Amino acid sequence: MERGDVADIFISYNREDMAVAERFHLALEHEGLSVWWDQTLRAGQTYDEVTEAALRGAKAVIVLWSPRSVVSRWVRAEATLADRNKTLLPVMIEPCERPIMFELTQTADLSGWNGRVDDPVWRQVVLDVRHFVERGGGSIGEAAAPQPAPDQAPAQTPVPGERGGAPSLAVLPFTNRSGLPEDESFAFGMVEDVIDALAEGVNVRVIASSATARFRNGPMPDLEAMGHQLGVRYFLEGNVRRAGDLLRVTAQLVEAAGGAIVWSQKFERHLDELAALQGELVSEVAASLGAQIYKLEMNRALKKPADLTAWECVARAVAANREVSGESLILAITEAQRAVAIAPDYALAHAILAQMTSGAYFLVGLPDADQERGMQVHIDRAYALDSDHAGVLAGIAAASTYLGRPADGLARAERAIRLRRGHGLAHYAAGIAEVLLGHERQGVAHLADFIRVEPESHLHFITHAWVGIARMRLGEFDSARADFARSLALVPGNFISNQMLMGICHREGDGESAARHLSTALQTDVQASRKLYETRFERFFAGSLLLGEMQAALDALWPEGKA
Repeated sequence: MERGDVADIFISYNREDMAVAERFHLALEHEGLSVWWDQTLRAGQTYDEVTEAALRGAKAVIVLWSPRSVVSRWVRAEATLADRNKTLLPVMIEPCERPIMFELTQTADLSGWNGRVDDPVWRQVVLDVRHFVERGGGSIGEAAAPQPAPDQAPAQTPVPGERGGAPSLAVLPFTNRSGLPEDESFAFGMVEDVIDALAEGVNVRVIASSATARFRNGPMPDLEAMGHQLGVRYFLEGNVRRAGDLLRVTAQLVEAAGGAIVWSQKFERHLDELAALQGELVSEVAASLGAQIYKLEMNRALKKPADLTAWECVARAVAANREVSGESLILAITEAQRAVAIAPDYALAHAILAQMTSGAYFLVGLPDADQERGMQVHIDRAYALDSDHAGVLAGIAAASTYLGRPADGLARAERAIRLRRGHGLAHYAAGIAEVLLGHERQGVAHLADFIRVEPESHLHFITHAWVGIARMRLGEFDSARADFARSLALVPGNFISNQMLMGICHREGDGESAARHLSTALQTDVQASRKLYETRFERFFAGSLLLGEMQAALDALWPEGKA
């Protein structure tokens, strides 16, 4: 841009922090953003007038807080004006006490930032800056009203219930079957911990224990009447008792309407290990319960003939995607599109649609800029509508990674995890982003967390494949084989695992096995071309020395005459 033009971004800083400000300036311009800071003043320009014009015209004002800038009258004045104009985007570059009027403003902590463009906190700052610029300013998390296209009439106000929402659950006090005082406190704590763990996910809305505490020492209530009173669909009840050297927790899920038991499971721990493993036990209960409730709700939505809410369409989309076939993927995308049509301002619907379409594109699509722009529309719309929803952030994190922006994906996934530690898709998205960024061990750790918090997810087969790819990038080929074997055990013949095993066998000189794996992959991947297989390797191994070896395997093994 010409320096006489008004830039989108204004950097406010103290002169003693000039080196850090320059780092921000260069990094932002590297992102393709237009930046003004006082070092861009030309000779003869009036400092005060030009600075004020740049400050008032900026769509985002990045204030660099440090022990020096917090006492600067200039910086404080610039921050105050930016706050008034809703363009303030504060960043901590050194630990300090901010002016009291800015203490409640969300502030990114980049006090340890060395300029790395793949730093997750930096990526989130870039995303927030772009959000400001696209909207022409505005507070973080403040959703702009969606504007209709020029040739469209404004969307109708959604009718009540059109969007829908996750099912609700109340946890009843657990019964102490042992009769021992120490087990009484454990049973009480178990309820509170399970509620906290469930609240970390997004597949169920759980109400506070105070709503059911009155039944702790009294007779069990009429569940149907209480379900209606509390507005919940399910109750969780359980008991704790000792069996020899074991402490056994039994939990069962009951439908409020009719009182049918729809799920029951026992969890055991040895008494000697209980203190150390209590948190693990709670996580296991919550993970199993959350998965079961979501499965029940998907089945309920699949059986519903009409009058679907947008949330139910999202559930149907996820259910279809579990079938792992070309037809089911098309159905999943169709259901997600229906959710968007029902509730155009529903962020989760846009996020799931972006995730579904970009995931299919990553695995079976050739590079196509127009398709990528179409998916990006849904990513941006979801973020603009609800940037503080863990499910939304997780969905667009996966989508961003699939579209070749893993650094952006990681920033959003980590923000989702900060909001909901138990959100499985957020861990999955963080895992694949880390792998593609070359942080393979961090990626494997996130993928392991995903399997732990979503023990029944349909994505386990591809998760094991991603772990295998991470192991390949690390040169741990024996471990990678085991991971691909786990993936194939869940979905026999899946083409991703077979394509990767083809590459491993070829580099090890086992041409016969390599050819067999490629043949098996092509049996389930009948429409695939040589170009698609090359593209997949490029997507999985960009920046890795393995890429050349994988392409060499295709040169040696690709069937003659096949495009």
